[in-house]
Amino acid sequence: MNADAFIKVAAWVLALGLLLLPVVAVLNGWLASGRWPVRQLVVHAGFEHVDAARVRAAVQPLLGAGFFAVRPDAVRAAVAALPWVARAEVRKRWPDTIELTIHEQQPVAHWGADRLVNRAGEIFAVADASMLEGLPQLDGPDARVHDVLLFLAQCRQRFAGTGLGVGAVSLSARGGWRLVLDTGTVLEIGREHRDARLERFLDVWPRLAPSHAEPPLSIDLRYENGFAVRWAPSAAAGAAPIGNAETRARPASAAPPDVAWRAHETRDRLAGARFPTPDSLPADARFPMPPIPHLP
Repeated sequence: MNADAFIKVAAWVLALGLLLLPVVAVLNGWLASGRWPVRQLVVHAGFEHVDAARVRAAVQPLLGAGFFAVRPDAVRAAVAALPWVARAEVRKRWPDTIELTIHEQQPVAHWGADRLVNRAGEIFAVADASMLEGLPQLDGPDARVHDVLLFLAQCRQRFAGTGLGVGAVSLSARGGWRLVLDTGTVLEIGREHRDARLERFLDVWPRLAPSHAEPPLSIDLRYENGFAVRWAPSAAAGAAPIGNAETRARPASAAPPDVAWRAHETRDRLAGARFPTPDSLPADARFPMPPIPHLP
C-alpha cells in the first residue's frame, strides 16, 4: 500500500470514528446529565421590568438533561416569550454554565388603549400597560406607528421654548392629526398642511397665551387663514380676540358655553386691536362673521 492510499484509509477511519463517538458516548452514559450537569445559570439583565424568578422558572426545565443536551434555541424561545423581553441571547460555557443575556423592552409611549411602543417602533403588549406613567399617549393605525413617532419628535422640537408640552398624538384612519398638550388643550390639525398650520399657531401663541389665565379647551387649526380657539366658560367671560378676529354676539339665553375666536392672517395683524366680548354687548349687537370654510 502506497502512502497516498494509506492516508485516504486513515482519513476515512478517523471520520467514521468521529461519527460513531457521540453514539458510543450516549450508550455508555458518558454524556449523561449526572456526569455533566448544568450547575450555573448566569443571567445578564437590567431587571427593570423582567422578573428574575420567572426567567429561572422558564429555563430550569430545559437544563435537566445535562450540559450537552441543552438546546440554546429552545432556551432562547422560552425566555423571549416572557413579558417585557425584547430579545434573548444564550451561550453554553464549558463545563457547566448556561449564560443568558436579556434585552428588555424600552417603552417610549403608550399605543392605543392597552399596548406600548418601544424605541424601535415595535408595538408590544404587557399586563397593566395602562398603569405605566410618564409616557405620552399615541394612537393610530399600527402600520403608521413610525409616522406617529416621528411627528411626536418633530412636535417636541418645535414646541421647545414655548412652554407647551405634547402629551398625546393621534392619527385617524382617514389621516387626520390631533395633538393633546400637557395642559389638556386639544389641537385639531387635520389632514392637510400639517406643518404650515402648526407654524401659524406657534407664531401667534406667545401673544395669545397671556390674554387668559387658563389654557384653552381646544384649538382648531383646520382653517385656511387662521384658527379657532375654545376657552373654558370662566376664561371666555373675559376673553378678547386679537388681530383681525370676528365673532357674533347672541342673547344670553342662547349663549354658548364657550367663546370661539377666529383669527385671520394674524401674523401681520397683531397690532393690539381689541373688540368687546359678547357678554358686554346688547342682545341685538352683531359683528360680521366670515363663511366657515370646509374643514378637511
